[in-house]
Amino acid sequence: MATHLDADAVEAEDAASRLRAISAREDRRYLNRELSWLDFNARVLALAEDESLPLLERAKFLAIFAENLDEFFQVRVAGLKDQMAAGLRITRGEADSPAEQLQAIRSQAEGLVDRQVQVFMKSLAPALSEHGIVFSAWDELDDDDRTYLVDVFEKNIYPVLTPLAVDPGHPFPYISNLSLNLAVIVRDPRTGERRFARLKVPPLLPRFVVMPDGERFVPLEQVIAEHLDLLFPGMDVESVSAFRVTRNADLSLEEDEADDLLVAVEMELRRRRFGRAVRLEVDVAITQEVTELLLRELDLGPDDLYKVEGPLDLAGLWAVYDLPRPELKDEPWVPVTQPRLSVTDEDGGPTIFSVIRDGEVLVHHPYDSFATSVEDLIETAANDPQVLAIKQTLYRTSGDSPIVRALIHACEQGKQVVALVELKARFDEQANIAWAKALEQAGAHVVYGLVGLKTHCKTALVVREENGVVRRYCHVGTGNYNSKTARLYEDVGLLSCDPALGEDLTELFNYLTGYSRKVDYRKLLVAPLTLRQEILQRIGEQTSADGRIVMKMNSLVDQEIIDALYAASQAGAEIDLIVRGICCLRPQVPGLSDNITVRSIVGRYLEHSRIYGFGKRRNRKYYIGSADLMPRNLDRRVETLAPVTDEELIDRLQGILDINREDDTLAWELGPDGVWAKVQTVEGVNTHRRLQELALERTRRRRDTSLET
Repeated sequence: MATHLDADAVEAEDAASRLRAISAREDRRYLNRELSWLDFNARVLALAEDESLPLLERAKFLAIFAENLDEFFQVRVAGLKDQMAAGLRITRGEADSPAEQLQAIRSQAEGLVDRQVQVFMKSLAPALSEHGIVFSAWDELDDDDRTYLVDVFEKNIYPVLTPLAVDPGHPFPYISNLSLNLAVIVRDPRTGERRFARLKVPPLLPRFVVMPDGERFVPLEQVIAEHLDLLFPGMDVESVSAFRVTRNADLSLEEDEADDLLVAVEMELRRRRFGRAVRLEVDVAITQEVTELLLRELDLGPDDLYKVEGPLDLAGLWAVYDLPRPELKDEPWVPVTQPRLSVTDEDGGPTIFSVIRDGEVLVHHPYDSFATSVEDLIETAANDPQVLAIKQTLYRTSGDSPIVRALIHACEQGKQVVALVELKARFDEQANIAWAKALEQAGAHVVYGLVGLKTHCKTALVVREENGVVRRYCHVGTGNYNSKTARLYEDVGLLSCDPALGEDLTELFNYLTGYSRKVDYRKLLVAPLTLRQEILQRIGEQTSADGRIVMKMNSLVDQEIIDALYAASQAGAEIDLIVRGICCLRPQVPGLSDNITVRSIVGRYLEHSRIYGFGKRRNRKYYIGSADLMPRNLDRRVETLAPVTDEELIDRLQGILDINREDDTLAWELGPDGVWAKVQTVEGVNTHRRLQELALERTRRRRDTSLET
């Protein structure tokens, strides 16, 4: 497990305790954003610890936890270090300096790493071994196993290894971000001279070497470590230990000075490889000599060092999850076609346009199929000779995206295609550059976003000629146009041909692709133009004893919004918040937030939808869209929220929120002291299971109705 670094670790732990104590005081109106995010990842880790879950699902959550923590250090910790290096004592909206926050993060992250190692070494790995999935160390293998691994090493591993010595003629090598490495100390037996060498574990090779039985896994770095005599012939190997470096990976574009955003992003991606180091993970058995050398060469301090008793980079457990062992996973869920979209016309042809003309359609993924709703809309439009144009925003999409293929096909059919590809979508920049170039080559009008703003909205517009009249079909959603994540992320979307919404989307795309200062949209709430003030106005309308607010989102950070919710609570409004990740609002504080509850649902699917409900039954206003309530979403991104006005669809949204509020299996609640606690299971309500059941019930009702008619 991660080990404390004597006085430095004690100081960090004391700092975290002080910060927690300050956070528990009633005069502290906002919880710390960074610690709140770590609390969220702790809830993910709790799923890996949950022995009631299938074993490979627990392995998956451990991999997700590891990936999440990597990203946190690459972006959030890196940002705080930049602020500290720039001499900023207090960051905007924070009551603590960057240095104080980094100390608190250190303490909390170290505890999480301890838990991660414990669950893998003491719980998950032994349980998997009982089912034939064994994590084996080299010294646990027999002679036949070792003979097999020698052959694997010589044929598949040795040819791609490159040992890099450090001596007067060879400077310390660059250590790439998130790479797994071996630190080797070798000694020349003739001269007695000792040298350090770095050996990078090739990232293209599997994290674990799979034995011939397909069920035993040996860490790749151990296989390499046992063959160092081939890499350093004639030298004595004194020590070998694994280490891993995390670097600043956030883009820092000077967009105002960039003539070509595509070129600027490509250049910044190359620079990202050389970002400043922010974390060093090492094997617990590493020597003090090597530790000091790595810290010095990477320009890191003791607080940046994490010693781990167990394998580094447990994100490699995705390879274990991919094993064909369905009995150790959740029962597969096959999304159903939204009942209204399951009909065909008399000729058996597609009717998605006629269905939308008959009334708006609400789709809820992954319970409703993404393929037979959103993808079908774009694919049908690409093939329909009556369609004149397709306009769409692309923030993140899958590598084999049917939607991008459909847009390319639409270009080939002579339709006007406009694609707003957000090049600055973090960690998807390279993929988006590739899609942008492919679309451009096909003849699409590709726009890379607005200077200074990320285009995060999820919108599509299909323009179709019908009997000499142009009609616009719209999709506004909460999730990306990504067929892979649509099976894993919970999102909602609205399919509509409402003329006012269509005009709004037309003007929004004009804003994104051309020059427009329009701010008075008919139905859409658009950031950074109107969304903040519109949300504040809706909260203000509920700031009374009869007020009612229910909001579901990923993160709640914005202090102006939080203060408005505090004011509504003090006026007597009833407020329920469902926040999957970061929440800086402190609920149930007497005199401040008595009437506010905050809960988080963490489970099989990643809760990703944003649903904002205001008012009671007769005067309800509901919105769905792309925006969380964070300063970046409200002020520095192009976001949209669309109203849902059909009473039947409002009831369905309310039903989703009600199930989230009733959940006592996956739910956590936030207390006034800033501590999250698991909700005690009484009725056994599981949001994800219940929504699957409702999707099947809707399908059965539609089938029964069809049989009756």
